[in-house]
This record gives sequence, C-alpha cells and structure tokens, in this order.
Amino acid sequence: MATVGRVDASALADGVAGHGRARSRPERARRHDAGVTRPRAEVLCIAGLSLTTLYTLALIPVAPSLLGKDPVLLELLRGSTPAMVAGGAFARVGRASLVLALLAPVLTLMMADPLLWWAGRIWGPNVAGVIVGNRGRRGGRWIERANRWSERYGSWAVIFSYVLPVPSALIYAGAGWTGMRLRRFLVLDLIGVALWIAINVGLGYLVGQSAVDVAKAIGRYSLYVSIGLVVIIVAVSSRRRARDAPVG
Repeated sequence: MATVGRVDASALADGVAGHGRARSRPERARRHDAGVTRPRAEVLCIAGLSLTTLYTLALIPVAPSLLGKDPVLLELLRGSTPAMVAGGAFARVGRASLVLALLAPVLTLMMADPLLWWAGRIWGPNVAGVIVGNRGRRGGRWIERANRWSERYGSWAVIFSYVLPVPSALIYAGAGWTGMRLRRFLVLDLIGVALWIAINVGLGYLVGQSAVDVAKAIGRYSLYVSIGLVVIIVAVSSRRRARDAPVG
C-alpha cells in the first residue's frame, strides 16, 4: 500500500477545496472520466482514501500477534514488510505455503494506488503538497523529484516506486496528473508490487528460522507492542494537530 506514511484524507479535502472553489460552477460540473461529474469524483476519491486510511489504522493493534502466528494472513490483511519477510521465513521452515506468501499481499498493497492515481488526475500537481504534508525542504525535494521522474521516466517510475527515494504515493499521483491511462498504470503497479513482494518474501525465505524466531518473539509480547503502537500514533497525531493549529 502506498504510503508517505498515510495520506491524510481530511487534509486532502481541505487542501484541494480552495483550488476547487477557484473554478466556476459550470467548470466544476464538467463530466470527469467515465461520465462522473468532477464534484462527485472528488467526493468518491476522498471517501475511498479515508476508508483505506481507517482500514490501515484499525489493523495496527492486531498486527504484532498475527506476525508470530499467521504471517500469511497478516500479509493478506496489511501487506506490511515484516509480514512478507515472516511469511517467507515460515515457508522456508514448512509452516506456510510459499505460493500463498507471494500472492497474499498483492491486492492489499495495491488497494490505495488507483485512488492516488485518481487524486492526481482530479487535482493535478496541487495534490502533491497535501500528500507530503508539513515536511519542509524534504517535502519540496520529494515533490520536485516526483514531478521530474513522472514526466521523464513514467512507466519505470511506477514499477520501481517502492525503491525510489520519494514516497510512492507521489509517484502514483504523478502518473495520474501526467496523463497515464488507468489500465496501463494498474499493469505497471502490479509489476512493481510483484517485485517488491518477491524481494521481501525472498529475504525471509533466505533467512529462515532466525526470522521465524524474531516473529514469534514479537508475537509473545504482542499486547505490549500493540499498546505501544497505539500510544505512539495518538502522540504523533496530537503533536501534528497542535503544530497545525492556528496561533491565537
């Protein structure tokens, strides 16, 4: 799943609202893509990104326990890097199917990608600033690189988005605003996701029992790990809200 960390769907709605209000009503009502009006497309895209964000957050508490018990199921639910590595390791010691470990995370990893492509298509480069958030010069460099690579390399940027030094979400949105067709984007995204899965599952398979032991250790302390993750998420969210709140 494409992350920056995560795309803040509420911030996306606020960030593009000003851009949308700058257009006249007839222009905003123009049909967008497959017969969908632009306002409806905006609502559907934001709703989809909101649901994927909530889904990701909801699974955070259960991830540590599944990692040591059934990493392939965790791959199916979250598609996280630790889950893929553990899935490969469990396959190496005969406790999971290697085929399932390779196939399980595909749809989950691709879940938000078409929505990010769509966001780029709807709002253009304006969406890039919302995706990176308040990250100062680093965010500016990410946007500059995503613009340059999306224009220059297009297909290759999508395929290798997981290993490029910019958030993959920016690459997917860039594919949308540079005019890449959805069908082509999905094929390229599938190739890139397959490569990323193969790297992580293959790594776990090579490591074998040692990775299984680490996953089991995390599973034994899953309750404490889950509580710690929730505390960190709440603290980070509170800090961001305090930082973004207007002074006075």
